[in-house]
Parts: sequence; structure tokens; C-alpha cells
Amino acid sequence: MPDGRRVGPVPLARRVAAGRFDMSVLLPNSFRVALLARMAGIPRRVGYDRDARGFLLTDRLLPRRDKGRFIPVPTRDYYLGIARYLGAADPDPTLELFTRPDHEEETQSILSRAGYGPDDSRRLVLLCPGANYGDAKMWYPDRFAEVAKRFVNEQDAVVALMGSPNERGILDRVLDVAEVPILDLPRLGVGLRHLKSVVRRSSLVVTNDTGPRHVAAAFGVPVITVFGPTDPAWTDIGFSGERQVRVDVFCGPCQKKTCPLDHRCMTQITPAMVHQQGVELLSEAGRGCVEKSA
Repeated sequence: MPDGRRVGPVPLARRVAAGRFDMSVLLPNSFRVALLARMAGIPRRVGYDRDARGFLLTDRLLPRRDKGRFIPVPTRDYYLGIARYLGAADPDPTLELFTRPDHEEETQSILSRAGYGPDDSRRLVLLCPGANYGDAKMWYPDRFAEVAKRFVNEQDAVVALMGSPNERGILDRVLDVAEVPILDLPRLGVGLRHLKSVVRRSSLVVTNDTGPRHVAAAFGVPVITVFGPTDPAWTDIGFSGERQVRVDVFCGPCQKKTCPLDHRCMTQITPAMVHQQGVELLSEAGRGCVEKSA
């Protein structure tokens, strides 16, 4: 809506119904989304039978289970299962993204004004310390800052920081303890529309288990993903240029948004562990060993 208010289910269903769609493919395992498709009168509704929404679907795909529990399946493969059901004989699992020329120009202009021009030989390391899932999923700001320090001092890299407006506090905490210059991309004018262009220009992305990880893989950019309570098996991207940094703990992966104990799955991950993986990835990329996901 123009004033930013959330649209209620009935008005939204009316909008969708106006499109007179023949079929809806429901990727999220959301009861609300399935109900919306039903309210909109879409005759064919395809999705996985989860979250008690099976009666709202016309084509109910069964998720994999073992003794009543869901078996972890990478989201990419989970969605490709729907594509196969709908007739795709051999869908390509490769992640792929594109950028717009105007976003490319805007991004380069912002970076150039910040001192990182198109001919700069230094490597750009992008840090993404936020996450939407919950606090337990986020590694610590001071440790991201320490990783930045190591890349600047030991690899002569340019380090940039990226996050959403809701993550402003996290970005500020990284900057407050950083002992080296870091490009604060949001304050420089970089927004969500520029994210792909920034990632594409980066030599390395360091992130929690969140969106920029997938964007990096789609552009063939080496990425370090710090895993805490989430199980990598659910989000595997099959990218040779990814290094997953995690520790095995008795209580994990618990998939909880807030840790009920001492967050040991994250406290045991050190800046040295992450930095070392980054050094190895940059070395491999320099030798042309990193390939896009397959």
C-alpha cells in the first residue's frame, strides 16, 4: 500500500484473484500463502504438504520423513523437486544471478568516491554480520572486526560492511571495535538494490548463514559461512568456493532462534579459524580453483 501499511488477507486475495491465474506454485511452507491462493480462487495449487495446509492444496507433494521427522533436504533441491513434479526432466541446479547496468554504475560510483576505484588492485572483502533468523544465528561483532583487522593488515585488503537498515546496530558494533578502516556501505549510499553488484565485485564474502551467501555462490565469489544453530544440510548450495566454519557441540544444530544455554556453537568459532579459511579461499581463487555451484 502507498502508506506502507500491511495489506490484509482479503484485499490481497482480491488483488491476486484479479490476475485470473491458472496455477500457483507455493515454494514457502506457509499456511498463510496456501490460504491466500485458495481465497484467490486459483484452481491449481502446488506445494509440499506441510504446516497443516494439505487440504488447501490440489497437488500435495510429500516431504521426506524418517520415523515422523523431516529429513534435512537442501532448499535448492527441495524446490527442484517441485520443478520435476511439474515436468522438468533435468532441472539445472546451478545458482545464477544477473545485475542491472544502472545498479552497476551506481555501485561503482559509490565505491570510487569511497576510495576503491575500478582499477584498484586490492582485494575487496565483504562482511555481512547480520541475519534475519534470530540472535543465535549471528557470530559476534567483535569477531567480525578482528577478521577485518587481519585481512587489512595481512592481506592488504579493503574491507566493506553490508547490512539492512534493521541491522544498523550490529554494523555499528563492528565499527566501534574495529581497529582498521572499514567501508560502511549503507552509510555510503549502498542499498539492497546494489547488493548483487557489490558481491560481484568482491574477492571474498564473510557472512552468517544468510542471503549474501547464496548471492556470492551465484556469482562464483568465494564465501565463508559461519554456522551456529542452523544445520547446513538444510541449505547446502553445492558451491566449491564455500567454506563452512562450524563446531560440533552436543546441543546442536538446534535450529533455535535464541540460545537457551551458552551459545557454545558460536563462542568456539574464533577469528583465526575464519581468517585462515579466507586466506585459503583467496589463494585458490588466485589459482582459478573456484567454480560456480553445480
